[in-house]
Amino acid sequence: MSWIARIFGKRNDTVRRAHTQVFLTNTLSNAKELFISQKPGVATMYSCGPTVYGRAHIGNLRAYVFADTLARVLTAAGYRVHRVINITDVGHMVGDGDEGEDKMQVGARREKKSPEEIADQYTKLFIEDIDELGINTRDINFPRATEYIREQIALAKTLEEKGFAYRTPDGLYFDTSRFPAYGKLGNRQGVELKEGARVPLVKDKRHPNDFALWRMAKPDDLQQWDSPWGRGNPGWHIECSAMSRSLLGQEIDIHTGGEDHISTHHNNEIAQSEAANGRTFVHYWLHNAFLTVFGEKVAKSLKNDVSLPDVSAKGFHPLALRYFFLQAHYRTPLSFSWDALAGASEALNRLWRIARELAEESRGKNAPSEARVRFLAAMRDDLATPQALGILWDTLRSEEYTPEEKWGLLEDAEAHFGLSLIHPPASRTVKEAEVPGEIQNLLIRREAARAAKDFAEADRIRGDIEHSGYRVDDGPKGPVLTRTTL
Repeated sequence: MSWIARIFGKRNDTVRRAHTQVFLTNTLSNAKELFISQKPGVATMYSCGPTVYGRAHIGNLRAYVFADTLARVLTAAGYRVHRVINITDVGHMVGDGDEGEDKMQVGARREKKSPEEIADQYTKLFIEDIDELGINTRDINFPRATEYIREQIALAKTLEEKGFAYRTPDGLYFDTSRFPAYGKLGNRQGVELKEGARVPLVKDKRHPNDFALWRMAKPDDLQQWDSPWGRGNPGWHIECSAMSRSLLGQEIDIHTGGEDHISTHHNNEIAQSEAANGRTFVHYWLHNAFLTVFGEKVAKSLKNDVSLPDVSAKGFHPLALRYFFLQAHYRTPLSFSWDALAGASEALNRLWRIARELAEESRGKNAPSEARVRFLAAMRDDLATPQALGILWDTLRSEEYTPEEKWGLLEDAEAHFGLSLIHPPASRTVKEAEVPGEIQNLLIRREAARAAKDFAEADRIRGDIEHSGYRVDDGPKGPVLTRTTL
């Protein structure tokens, strides 16, 4: 049976009954599974959030566009989605291990502010960034780790009482040897971290995979609290277990994050949560692949940590970045370049132009179509965004569909993509005095190519103009330039 038939059924009378089925690739089983929530009609979803010691780069932001797309698919399929994205403002050490310095302390020292001031600053910027990317932040809970210290201490205490934790002079550690299923996510069972290579040697730690639940405070720690083990601060992993349990329950439907979280962070979450609760922690683990920038891993040392303001400064609308992400499946590695973003921006601007035209032609009325069925099937088949985009473009270019059918598909696309397709940003005519010199030169060269009937060169120059954030139309009195990126 084809994947379309599997989701929608073979016969028309099965469409209504089966239309809410969604299939997701579960990292836990490494297979595509039918999504079945624990509570009918409700989906609980936790996403690993940022450590707010600096501004998020576009590699970080890919994870949140993916999670938002997943939430949109589930919402459109009839689920009420309860979402949490945590804010890490303590406990995350440089290098992701148990030794070293807390990243919040690094940020505070860098900017000569307190950890609380750093957290406030970068949490605000993070939420502004994802809001600009079309993510409805009003429907998401953003708990901070420092707001749940009591819950983290309680969870660590439960683990100690059940024999899953042991004390050292440095703090309280989870004993992974007491949890036989450790490493089951991503088939990491039996794989030990190598001390001195992948993780630093920690004195008195029983096994390389063991991890800190609570650390004893060091003299220069800026954030510390009282606990049964002495004054200190929580380990990085326990915050997610404590906050997800407090806000979504002991057993949740979906947990998302980047693929770099699979081997350690998420396996640690599973171990401490299931050891404490005695039940399955998460039923569906979903992970997005890495984004590389200019062909390399994102790193400040390489000066390729592009942020959303950098995108806007180049004249691109933030939603062009969202469109760029949607062009690849979330589980596929993606390489960023300014040329690639320019191509995505040009495509999005064309979509917006078509949407404005269809709004008038259809008068805002929609109609069902076979294209809408195929579009929904693609999106509910593990968020097949490249295929869904292809269906959208083929339909909009086709003369076989009425304006009402195309408008109906645009409504579905907006519900799933979040690209402002129903209410696209307004373009405005640019006055000659406002046109940058390089754009004026391109206009002159294009008119010369048109006069010489070199239409291929004229089209190429038009593309260069559109890549720069402008649209050129040929009017009776000459070319008309409009600004397309805001």
